[in-house]
Amino acid sequence: MSLSRRGLLGLAGSAGALGAVGAAVTGVEGAAGPGAAGAAAGAGRVCTGFERLAAAGYDVLAGQRVGVVTNPTGITADARHLVDVLHADERVDLVAVFGPEHGFRGTAQAGDSEGAGRDPATGLPVYDTYGKSGQALADVFTTAGIDTVVFDIQDVGARFYTYIWTLYDCMRAAALAGKAVVVLDRPNPVGGIRAAGPVLERPYASFVGREPIALAHGMTAAELALLFNGEFLTGNRAELRTVRMTGWRRDALFGTTGLPWVPPSPNMPTPDTALAYAGTCLFEGTNLSEGRGTTTPFEVLGAEGLDRRWAEAATALELPGVWFRESYFTPTFSKHTGKPCGGVRLIVHDRAAFDPVRAGIGLLVTARRSWSGFAWRADHWIDRLTGSDRVRTLVDAGAGVDEIAGDWAAGLERFAAVREEYLLYP
Repeated sequence: MSLSRRGLLGLAGSAGALGAVGAAVTGVEGAAGPGAAGAAAGAGRVCTGFERLAAAGYDVLAGQRVGVVTNPTGITADARHLVDVLHADERVDLVAVFGPEHGFRGTAQAGDSEGAGRDPATGLPVYDTYGKSGQALADVFTTAGIDTVVFDIQDVGARFYTYIWTLYDCMRAAALAGKAVVVLDRPNPVGGIRAAGPVLERPYASFVGREPIALAHGMTAAELALLFNGEFLTGNRAELRTVRMTGWRRDALFGTTGLPWVPPSPNMPTPDTALAYAGTCLFEGTNLSEGRGTTTPFEVLGAEGLDRRWAEAATALELPGVWFRESYFTPTFSKHTGKPCGGVRLIVHDRAAFDPVRAGIGLLVTARRSWSGFAWRADHWIDRLTGSDRVRTLVDAGAGVDEIAGDWAAGLERFAAVREEYLLYP
């Protein structure tokens, strides 16, 4: 497909192309017909990128063989899956589905996927993207016989949540294979007022962070796609279109969007989980449980031998927006399976004031000081999660929260300035 026919949404042309998509869906309240997917947004409800695409009659997909990268979160406002909707709509030639980590139907645990096969609901071939990038992923797109890759997955706003890097890998692979990319936007469920936390240093790049962005990036998938294309894929930019939302503001948390929540992964059951995740997932890099195997993963943390002293030490930090309560639990899988653990439960009482990254650092600092059994994972996974060895070495040196946050302040300020250029919403 030529650029003249398809249209290139690059850095210079982003405003015009986005305007064209917006114009195509003017009057969305009156949208009807197969595939519109209940696109009429109720008062105050966010209208997703998929809804706007449907309301515009899928015009940006006309004449193309389409493959969709998605998972259980790729739903309509009335909770139908977009693959089912697109497959049933004669205006779209949907020929393939691509599953990320956890799989297309979301049955796999962390660090796993469902593999390849056929979707029993539609009969479409499902390809596994997990663990594939570069030319290997480009070859998958070629084998699938697609012209355009559509991405629609709910992110949770943290650098180490792998779906944004699936997007990055798909953009890079699509460019290598001569395919276009369409990103259908969804809300950042924890808001997008600001970025927070350390910025990745490239020697520590991995699938939990390919490029130097902040730990809590404060961006949507479409905004990240524009940033990836403008800053990191400059030698081989994707032919990119983004379909933005309407009705979403940067200060909006997921509960205000009017959209149904579907867990983006097995251990992300609620928007409250996502709110804590950018800080508490750091405990994956330690010998403490991050709450997997409980009903409140990433909201409870602990290990055998920990007691109330950790919650008391964390409370003494007086971090804004959060209370730390003594908690006990027994994980059914993952770390400390079947063993009673003591630890901390986070209770966020002021979401606007709460900074999950600072909370996570405060909990690391106090866990190390409160419990003689504290240890980092032997592979220093914490360095991949934080983006360098600085957090680990500073915690080990006895530094406090303010000192550790001060260490990443300059890098965060630089990232924030770049980020500003790619924001689409007020």
